[in-house]
Amino acid sequence: MSTSLSANSIVVASRNQVSCDLKGEAAVLNLKNSVYYGLESVGAFVWNLVQRPRSVAELQHALLQEYDVEPARCESDLLGLLEKLLAEGLLEVKGEAIPSAGPAS
Repeated sequence: MSTSLSANSIVVASRNQVSCDLKGEAAVLNLKNSVYYGLESVGAFVWNLVQRPRSVAELQHALLQEYDVEPARCESDLLGLLEKLLAEGLLEVKGEAIPSAGPAS
């Protein structure tokens, strides 16, 4: 099963996992296969955000506010992480956000 993520994809942590904070990192246990996963600081930051449904664009915006990273690299790395979490059953896609025409910058 392949799900293509876009900036408007709404993602949330799966109900089939439990996780805990480990001083800025995260440990996640997949309850379906009993496999533990470790996330370092940036991954743990994203993991904390996906405890509630968020769009990929919201996640990228939060990362750009928190870290000094090029937007293109941020997008690429974020999509890579989310795809891995999705493939491991730790993340669910809840649909697509309706793009809003926000104020021009």
